[in-house]
Amino acid sequence: MIAIIGAGKMGEALLAGMLAKGHTPEDVLVTEPRAEHAAELRERYGVEVVPAAEAAKRADTLLLALKPQDMVALLDDITPHLSPERLVISVAAGLTTAVLESHLPPGTPVVRAMPNTPALMGQGMTAVAGGAHTAPEHLERAESLLGAVGEVIRVGEQHMDTVTAISGSGPAYFYFIAETMIEAGVAMGMPRATAQKLVGQTIAGAAAMLNGSGEHPVVLREAVTSPGGTTAAALRELERHGVRAAFTDAIEAARDRSSALSGN
Repeated sequence: MIAIIGAGKMGEALLAGMLAKGHTPEDVLVTEPRAEHAAELRERYGVEVVPAAEAAKRADTLLLALKPQDMVALLDDITPHLSPERLVISVAAGLTTAVLESHLPPGTPVVRAMPNTPALMGQGMTAVAGGAHTAPEHLERAESLLGAVGEVIRVGEQHMDTVTAISGSGPAYFYFIAETMIEAGVAMGMPRATAQKLVGQTIAGAAAMLNGSGEHPVVLREAVTSPGGTTAAALRELERHGVRAAFTDAIEAARDRSSALSGN
């Protein structure tokens, strides 16, 4: 039995993904304190919505999809109903496995996960890291569940702040680029809908090339860049304005902020 505690956007995305990948509504319990949303979940997915304490008693895997500021209170509420045989998976940003373990029964296996918002479209990228009591089979179980909403990669916990900076915050960087490209097209007289279609599919196609070709990004970039051509002129301007250095600084700033929030 799986319990999803917290059915906001990410929790509901995980629920929908699990049901789409073969889990039945009878396999899943959901905790959602908002009565109206709880009723919607029952009607939409056919799942049982129960209090967190009951979910902790009945489920062997708990997937905690709460905001970080709500997590400690939730753990203190459910810990009396847990045993070390339960697997706890947290998708709360910034909370280390050590922090989670300190509020759980001794020996409880904990997996820390960092998904990103494309999970809402089934195209997420999630990194997972195990805690002090996490065995390979626990990581495999977490990967199987989180794989319902996209790709999953296993990392050492020391890399989770960098994961947050690259893939957790990463979609915002691409939206920023997309926004800039669309606005440039509009400024040049193109209809906004046309510019957005051109930009959206270009980004999707470039991502497909990067993931599917096996080529290094430099090779792919050079394949688009004819000597003395339009792409070369554009890239020269990006280098002149220090865009590469700005992106590196931005990612480092995101990593440092993640580290500060997690108390590392």
